Amino acid sequence: MSAQSSWAQSFFTGMFVDLWLQAMGEPHTRLEVDSLEKVLRLPAGAKVLDVACGGGRHCMGLAERGYQLTGLDISTEFLAVARSRAAERQLPITWEQRPMQDLPWQAEFDGAYCVGNSLGGLDDDATAAFFQAVARALKPGGRFAVDNGAIAECLLPTLKERFWVPVGDILFLIQNRYDHVQGRLEMDFTFIREGRVEKKSGFQQVYTYRAFCRMLTEAGFGSVEGYGSAELEAFRLGCRGLFAVATRG
Repeated sequence: MSAQSSWAQSFFTGMFVDLWLQAMGEPHTRLEVDSLEKVLRLPAGAKVLDVACGGGRHCMGLAERGYQLTGLDISTEFLAVARSRAAERQLPITWEQRPMQDLPWQAEFDGAYCVGNSLGGLDDDATAAFFQAVARALKPGGRFAVDNGAIAECLLPTLKERFWVPVGDILFLIQNRYDHVQGRLEMDFTFIREGRVEKKSGFQQVYTYRAFCRMLTEAGFGSVEGYGSAELEAFRLGCRGLFAVATRG
């Protein structure tokens, strides 16, 4: 098991899972599903891959619209929630427990996406390997949507060293350190709920818009469209993040 996979298996547990499941409500999920359906240009009944699917909210939204979904995540806890919720809604979704770079398919899917700022813990080589694996899994002409909050033009102008965020019944502390030598954001997290405390650490590799798009093209994607969010406004300096859409060459 790679160091990234080992980190991810231990990170996506406990209060982090509970926090993320509470953080994203139905209106936001509906907006994202609408945007994914639009930018991926899915044909009726298309086969779609969700990498880092978490609790499966996008998978279920797209499956309800008639698409064939495969949801992949490394977290046992996230997948347990996803399977349970899909079963309650009688949605025939395929679930896979794998690291992000472990995509065994060849030209299998009409579209793919990785959203929720899910590239944390991937260094340059791992990010490149992930993009290459997605490109292999897509049919020629298939489209891939990926979001990333660690884009220099978005992150650095407003970076805070320390801030608290209340999410449901959890109080969430983030402490940031920008490592300019490694080009990454080092993060320490503290989760507090009813007197219980959990601490975790992680990092996100920071890319300029240009460098991130270049990694996609080098992985086998053609043109890359850049938006500021799932609301599909034009990308610009200071926006919340990058929502990129790339076409398999």
